[in-house]
Amino acid sequence: MKRSLFVLVNKLTPFQVIVSYYLVAVTFSTILLSLPGAHQPGVDWKFIDAVFTAVSAVSVTGLSTINISETFTVQGIFLLMFVLQFGGIGVMTLGTFFWMIIGKRIGLKGRRLMMADQNQMNLAGVVKLLKQILYIIILIEIVGALILGVYFLEYYPNWKEAFLQGLFASVSATTNAGFDITGASLKPFAQDYFVQFITIILITLGAIGFPVLIEMKNFLFHKNTDRRFRFTLYTKLTTVTFFALFAIGTVLILLLEFNHFFKDKSWHESFFYALFQSATTKSGGLSTMDVNEFTLPTLFLICGLMFIGASPSSVGGGIRTTTFALNILFLYSFARGRKSIKVFRREIHEEDLQKSLAVTLMAFFICFISILTLTVSEPHLDFIAIMFEVSSAFGTTGLSMGITNELSTFGKIVIMLLMFIGRVGILAFLFMIGGRENKVKYQYPKERVIIG
Repeated sequence: MKRSLFVLVNKLTPFQVIVSYYLVAVTFSTILLSLPGAHQPGVDWKFIDAVFTAVSAVSVTGLSTINISETFTVQGIFLLMFVLQFGGIGVMTLGTFFWMIIGKRIGLKGRRLMMADQNQMNLAGVVKLLKQILYIIILIEIVGALILGVYFLEYYPNWKEAFLQGLFASVSATTNAGFDITGASLKPFAQDYFVQFITIILITLGAIGFPVLIEMKNFLFHKNTDRRFRFTLYTKLTTVTFFALFAIGTVLILLLEFNHFFKDKSWHESFFYALFQSATTKSGGLSTMDVNEFTLPTLFLICGLMFIGASPSSVGGGIRTTTFALNILFLYSFARGRKSIKVFRREIHEEDLQKSLAVTLMAFFICFISILTLTVSEPHLDFIAIMFEVSSAFGTTGLSMGITNELSTFGKIVIMLLMFIGRVGILAFLFMIGGRENKVKYQYPKERVIIG
């Protein structure tokens, strides 16, 4: 039995194994969150709610069919925070941590799995990378928890509740989970710009990409003064695209809602509402307002931002910022009649461009089919609400127009699949279906096709 299982695992590609690990994580999380001591007395805890919450937590999305604060006990809240680490930091990163504790040597297969989980291109330094990811994220969560915990002493009656709220808020924001235990997301802090500012920083640190954080750490503590520190193309492209989308999103929300939601708001209220909603579309999921108050153009814009999502090798989902950047650069270069894409004095590899186009096309196809399916299975819901929910699930964002608990069981399954695909990534999903790479042994004559 063990031998046949070992043979079966060896036949799987690294991407298929990673997806299997995440499925195991969802199963384990479902059991963990269903433990009797995790729920408030008298709570109606259905199996579909348990699975949905587990998928949402492992994918760090934040969409929920239940009210977290009314459903879970303190023990349940700590179990939920533990599950969020699976999705936020990654299954292989946590696996590396446990292997380190028991002193197990990490072999070649384990390193290949780590490389696949973090979208790395080579095996060199992958274990060191995962260790640094673990240390950095935990450090960010601890610092965030201390800052918010101390600040929340003004809001809550005792230090235990204040620091519990601060810890959960820090973990949820850093992992971009979108869950809350206030019962109203960050709406109680709609006028508290300090809480919003700290939350935006935590969301950004989680969504911008682990390699960017590591390079920033190396830059700040760079000791060799003889050589100038050079950031990689990935870091440059990711950072510029991430903050460009952040700024553009803020400005467009301000303009689109100037004579609507912001009509009776002061300039600083309008600015922080727009700033926070733009930040949270990067996979944050927390909100300082009810998004139903936005007009249709703004909701459509937010759908687009959630579809793009966060950066690769981060806690977020979507097609990712670098994919979006490569698509824009390709269109610009093609319009200029250029056959290669050059940026930051580097030329983009042709294979990376093919991957970006494949990811975008597949993402559009998956979201289109999901929207079409849900409009048939959920005829009582508005089209824009369905589109918003699909974009949020695929981008593992967690924002909703309030329809999550109104979905049928079939509708919830569709959203769960979207959240899962958004977490593992389109490339991993495609390679999981495709299996092992087959080398072409022959070629056919090439022929041109009329385009456009």
